[in-house]
Amino acid sequence: MGVLVNKPAPDFEAEAVVDGQFKTVKLSAYKGKKYVALFFYPLDFTFVCPTELHAFQDKYAEFAKRDVELIGVSVDSQFSHFAWVNTPRKNGGIEGVKYPLVADLTKSISRDYDVLMEDGSVALRGFFLIDKDGVVQHQVVNNLPLGRNVDEALRMVDALQFFETNGEVCPANWTKGDKTMVPTDDGLKAYFK
Repeated sequence: MGVLVNKPAPDFEAEAVVDGQFKTVKLSAYKGKKYVALFFYPLDFTFVCPTELHAFQDKYAEFAKRDVELIGVSVDSQFSHFAWVNTPRKNGGIEGVKYPLVADLTKSISRDYDVLMEDGSVALRGFFLIDKDGVVQHQVVNNLPLGRNVDEALRMVDALQFFETNGEVCPANWTKGDKTMVPTDDGLKAYFK
């Protein structure tokens, strides 16, 4: 698995479904404007995937308050995304999901982010937090059966934004409002007092 942290996020331009409409999404369009929470999931019309997509939608307003654009990507077509968005939740669909769902039929985006399964079939559950400069600040990849914790994704956004604003670092298990530290020997000692 390639590590993209501290490197420019690979750019892409692809067809997507955004709030029920077909649109073209270009990652670099957000550079200088918004943070991006880019996540990959295996396939539409599967089992763990709709739980994750709904969980991200449930926290959509929280991401928006933090100036973060959510973008989901799978190896499905935009037409499959459209059908899934128009399928009710009770039938395994993701009706109500508003953020962009990018079609990666060529699997080039999944390959560029190094989340494509070795057999080339589907993407693993990758999550990439990209700052406003277009640099990957956080990445995590889960295997297919392991659903993500969306609150942890928000926590990472909070930690990044706190650091950018204050220059202090966020220790283990930090959540917004907790004690942080100055990244020096004295700062560490003060933190443990």
